[in-house]
Amino acid sequence: MAGNPAFRNSPAFTENNQRAAQATPGGQQAPYGQAPYGQAPYGQAPYGQPQQYGGAPSSQQPYGQQQGVPSPEQLNQQFQAPSAGPVETERLTYDGVIMKTGLTLGVTALGFLVTLAMLWTSGTSLPFYALTYGGALVGFVLALVNIFKKEPSPALILTYAAAQGLFLGGFSGLLEFGGFTGGEPMTGIIFQALLATACVIGVTLAGYAFRIFRTSPKANKIFFIVIIGYGLFSIANFVGMLVAPSGMFGWRSSVEIFGIPLGVILGALAVLLGAYSLVMDFEGIEMGVKRGVHKKYGWSAAFGLVLTIIWLYVEIIRVIAILRSSN
Repeated sequence: MAGNPAFRNSPAFTENNQRAAQATPGGQQAPYGQAPYGQAPYGQAPYGQPQQYGGAPSSQQPYGQQQGVPSPEQLNQQFQAPSAGPVETERLTYDGVIMKTGLTLGVTALGFLVTLAMLWTSGTSLPFYALTYGGALVGFVLALVNIFKKEPSPALILTYAAAQGLFLGGFSGLLEFGGFTGGEPMTGIIFQALLATACVIGVTLAGYAFRIFRTSPKANKIFFIVIIGYGLFSIANFVGMLVAPSGMFGWRSSVEIFGIPLGVILGALAVLLGAYSLVMDFEGIEMGVKRGVHKKYGWSAAFGLVLTIIWLYVEIIRVIAILRSSN
């Protein structure tokens, strides 16, 4: 189901029940869509305790009591139930994913500020380019390592975040201060890109929370076909920029369709793909929480989310740069 490779290759977020069981504490999991292992569904007695309904048969409710509403006796049993044991406290939670994602983004932001401050104070010096392009290379390698690594490594994930932050800060700073291929400064482009990225994430998250945005098998197939084609174009465009440089971003900025730069059209498509990928990420996280996978896979979820967010930011700032350079 997951389109993000960080989710697709993790045993915690797969639709394969046997693989998912390996990612749960004790190797036990609740079927997807049911209460996690060790938790009683709402209105039912905790596991290990008899189900009671105030002395009435299971098919009847006491007079005046609505069906599905716990009785005072049930509430008293739930309050007196023992606290969660070690197995239950080791399971993935939304709060855990949010905290780990926030920490990973914070490390990315720190790396971003480092190269941005270096460019501001020292200009396009050799150390600046070493950090920017070195961060891009290290980030790419660590992205592959974290994607194919079955067990998440917080150290590798945070190192990936720092490296990507160095690259993003340098790339964004060159656009902001006019050091990218000798172009004019694009004052405010970083703020515009950050704001647009935050808006896309916010709208996607709100739409998912209110059950407006959902994936489907047919849409997933289309997503994979389009993303493969987009990836092939990106590789060809990169090779073209190395062989015969043309424009700020290669064919993206030098080729126009009906007067619209190709990069704007492809960038808008990429943003839609990124938003859909976020929805797939959210579904993967929800599946992992409901199945009760181990909390360590919160790092896998954080890595997958940051991977998508970085992709969105790069696409958005590139679209803005192409639009501003063409005016």
